[in-house]
Amino acid sequence: MADLTYKQLVAATAALSKEVRRGAEAIKVRAQRIEEEARDTEQVAEMIGALNVDADTVAETRQAARITRSLSEAAITYASAADTTATSFDAATAQAHTTHAGINEAVNASGVAGIHDVNRTWFTQE
Repeated sequence: MADLTYKQLVAATAALSKEVRRGAEAIKVRAQRIEEEARDTEQVAEMIGALNVDADTVAETRQAARITRSLSEAAITYASAADTTATSFDAATAQAHTTHAGINEAVNASGVAGIHDVNRTWFTQE
C-alpha cells in the first residue's frame, strides 16, 4: 500500500464530501419530482373516480400513487444518509488537519535537504 500524504488525505476527503453532497442534492431533486408524480397520480385517481370509472381502476391508480410516494420517501431517506456520509468526510478532513497539519507545516518549513525522504516512522510520537 502506498503512503498517503497529508495533502492527499485532505484533498481526497474534501473531494469525496463534495461529490457525495452533489449526489445527495441530485437525489433530492429527483425525489421531489417523484413526489409530484405521486400527487398527479392521486389527482388522476380522484378525477377518474368522479367519472364513475370502475372501482378497481380507481383503487389501482391510488395504489400506484401510494407506491410512488413511498419511492419518493425512500429517495429522501437515502439522500439524508448521503448528507450524513458527507458530514463524516468533513469530520475526517478536520481530524486530519487537527492531527497532522502541524507536522506537515514543520516538515515543509524545514530547511533540511531531502526532508520528504526521511522515514516517516521517525516522526511518530512516543
